[in-house]
Amino acid sequence: MTSPDHDLHPRPQWRRDSWLSLDGTWEFAFDDADIGKREGWHDGRALPLTIEVPFPYQSERSGLGTKDIHEVVWYSRTFDAPPGWREDGHDLLLHFGAVDYVAEVWINGRLAGRNRGGHVPFSFNIAPFLRDGGNRVTLRVEDRQDPCQPRGKQSSSGQPVRIYYYCTTGIWQTVWLERVPAMRLDAMRIVGADPDGTLALEVQLHAPAGGWTVELDVLASLDEHAPVIAHASSAAARASATLRVSIEGARPWSTDDPHLYGLRLRLVRDGVTLDTVLAYAGLRSFEARDAHFHLNGRKTFLLMVLDQGYWPDTLLAPPSDEALRADVEWIKRLGFNGVRKHQKIEAPRWLYWCDRLGLLVWEEMPNARNWSLDAEEALLAEWERAVARDVNHPSIVAWVPVVESFGFPALRRHASQQAFLERLVMRTRRLDPTRDVIDNDGWEHTNLTDVCSIHDYSQPADKLVARYAGTQQTGQPPAKGWYKDKPLFLPGGSYRGQPIVLSEVGGFLMQPAGVPEAERDRLFDYYGNASTTAELWLRYRDLMEGIAGLTALAGICYTQLIDVEHEQNGLLTYDRQPKFDPDELAALHRALFFQRRD
Repeated sequence: MTSPDHDLHPRPQWRRDSWLSLDGTWEFAFDDADIGKREGWHDGRALPLTIEVPFPYQSERSGLGTKDIHEVVWYSRTFDAPPGWREDGHDLLLHFGAVDYVAEVWINGRLAGRNRGGHVPFSFNIAPFLRDGGNRVTLRVEDRQDPCQPRGKQSSSGQPVRIYYYCTTGIWQTVWLERVPAMRLDAMRIVGADPDGTLALEVQLHAPAGGWTVELDVLASLDEHAPVIAHASSAAARASATLRVSIEGARPWSTDDPHLYGLRLRLVRDGVTLDTVLAYAGLRSFEARDAHFHLNGRKTFLLMVLDQGYWPDTLLAPPSDEALRADVEWIKRLGFNGVRKHQKIEAPRWLYWCDRLGLLVWEEMPNARNWSLDAEEALLAEWERAVARDVNHPSIVAWVPVVESFGFPALRRHASQQAFLERLVMRTRRLDPTRDVIDNDGWEHTNLTDVCSIHDYSQPADKLVARYAGTQQTGQPPAKGWYKDKPLFLPGGSYRGQPIVLSEVGGFLMQPAGVPEAERDRLFDYYGNASTTAELWLRYRDLMEGIAGLTALAGICYTQLIDVEHEQNGLLTYDRQPKFDPDELAALHRALFFQRRD
């Protein structure tokens, strides 16, 4: 069985034909007394409420919309495996895009598995638990208000304050079934995708070692019926294979021409094809050289905007695929060539649209608030899974495991925290040696950071420019950051010629009407203010004109794309309306950062 809209596959980088969405109406229950397991709620009994999955109960689209804190919740629904899916020894995978934070899953009253980590996917083979007729899936989700839990921008109080927003508990990305062969292709990693046409893949099998053949067809485009333009085949002596092809007349991926090649992988044994998976690749290079970035060998200024991925009626959960695409289209229309997804691992289809439409991405791990040894391990485990999930997207050009020392309050004083930060960088590089790693975005860098990223909300523009006059003359960044004189590098660390990026600038807040200054949010102590959209435009233009003169910079990231709750410093309102002419903004960017620097 194939889902009606093949283009809406929840995992576009690794897709088979046989899949079925389980999004929609589920039964639901709050379990504030935490009695559900003791009373056996996992036995398949009916739950008293209903909820629209995949929207968290705190969101309006869930059908509940309460902002009260409930640390334990339950989900359940009945489903039927489509006819034929249980034949021929196939497995049936139950996928969860993301469930915040600890989940236990039962099928027909039997435990299928557990997961910890609120921002990454997990799946279980549920074929052994199925029965004829209707089947029952039940989840228990635990989401504590724990400051040591990776939580990103979710407020530990449950209420929006300063830079923190409403919580997201439970299922917040798509749930789906997939029919797969028992012996199958398991994962792919693109280890080389050069603009000259060289493409190299490592493929892992869900199979024992020996006797397999893995075949690769490279298609001229994403259309699965497009012509095959290159082919490779490799015997898999172990449960893995490496394939290499050369594409003649290669068309590189870029922000101006984001061309993607389709990939068709087959697992073959004794001449019989056992499994087929469709994926894709973009051929591009992105490297730092002489303190600047180069895309496909061409010096490229990285003009990013910060995007937190919240929506008024669904919070962290994307309301639709169209909404994900629209946000990427807005970034492109406003004249940016990059985006920093802030404190969120976004749904795979958002990255798909960044790949399709040509947008450079910094991917960033949601951090904890406080430190503990368990918090370190929880962060590392979830971050490794995020990198493994997204490593093949050509749009991603940098990994950001930590921001502003979130979760590491004693980073300057405790060598063990600094050592862990370096460990994060090294583990990220082992998973992906092809991209830059920013160890701690904003300040307090180690010697290992590939980019010297700085957060600086100095206002007005002439004050910001003055802070970097020495950088413009010598190429050296200032020793201390904008916020509380935090050092740019940790003790023992120093600047070593990396690209310098002002990875948070701007942040002009629209002043709320009728709110006395004494009652305004503390954000107004740090960000610049504007009373009208006309004033906002003048301040923005002044800032960008000043930054454009700092040619020692390799890039910037403006805060931010969209208003979120009380943090009204977006270029768009919360409901995605531009605050001024987007075409005029794009023309400004083009004149300042691209035409002048070509």
